[in-house]
Amino acid sequence: MKKSLFSIALAIMAVVMLSAGSVEARTWKISHIRPQGTTIDNDLHRYADAVKEATDGKIKIKVYAASALGDYTIVQERVGLGAVDMACQPVSTGVDKRLQIISFPYLMKDWKQAEKNFVTGSPFQKTISDLFSQQDIRVMAVYPVYFGGVALKKKPKNPEDPNSSKGLKLRVPPAKTFQMLADNIGFIGTPVPFSEAFTAMQTGVVDGVIGSGAEGYYASFRDVTKYYMPVNTHFEVWYLIMNQELFTDLSSEQQQQLEKVSFEFEQRRWKNAQNDQMENEKKLAEYGAEIIPVSDQALSAMAAKIRNVVWPEIQDDIGAEWSQKVLDSLIQ
Repeated sequence: MKKSLFSIALAIMAVVMLSAGSVEARTWKISHIRPQGTTIDNDLHRYADAVKEATDGKIKIKVYAASALGDYTIVQERVGLGAVDMACQPVSTGVDKRLQIISFPYLMKDWKQAEKNFVTGSPFQKTISDLFSQQDIRVMAVYPVYFGGVALKKKPKNPEDPNSSKGLKLRVPPAKTFQMLADNIGFIGTPVPFSEAFTAMQTGVVDGVIGSGAEGYYASFRDVTKYYMPVNTHFEVWYLIMNQELFTDLSSEQQQQLEKVSFEFEQRRWKNAQNDQMENEKKLAEYGAEIIPVSDQALSAMAAKIRNVVWPEIQDDIGAEWSQKVLDSLIQ
């Protein structure tokens, strides 16, 4: 009997020890939406190398490019469930529509204001991190990308007039924010998942796409983009996220190591993002797209209309009182 009990105890101890080391016993998966060799892909490989070095090889991360683990909306849910360890990608508002506040059109006027409000530790960013935490997701870093624009196969009519119908269908992300944005600057918004957007544009289901910027259009849509309108539709920011339980199961030393590497990852990106936007607009032009200039006066007219028409309706949708408090907390 004693021998049997001793054997059972040993077995239980082995299971506990194996479980305790399971966090670092396997290679983590990290997902993103761009093709291999793009800026985010290179940045995440560098991040994975830095994590491996900082943890003496105890934490290894494999990068999965081009939505290989699923559309970003699905991946975000999987990160919350622990089926995917990490991701660096756009925000999905499917589970919590309050996250739409991140992509309010014309929320930020320039890069300086964007950094003040989206940098880790800012009041606005703390609000966003809290919303993610309710999905069992921990935000490790902010990844600024660009100010958005519109990519098209056909040349729009009266591109600078938000009140003039362009007669063109635009793919919009599955969020009311972008649907209303497209509709109120003269286009016809058509929700299409990101993973199907290229085919939809290629086959003529839509005439263009909104919800991205020069970087995204060059990386994923350059072969079907004939015109580009840099209308600063929204400030695009992605988040480096991970499963909360996975983070909690790390030792305090590993948590600190991961946080340090993630903070450095974010800081490098803030230094490079604005130049990357300009470079990608240049790449689009060199690839054959016509850049349609938009005057400051036209941008101001678009911003004014969107704030007056679109913002109140979206605020009602996500909670007028809550959203107004968040908007009031923005640093000008």
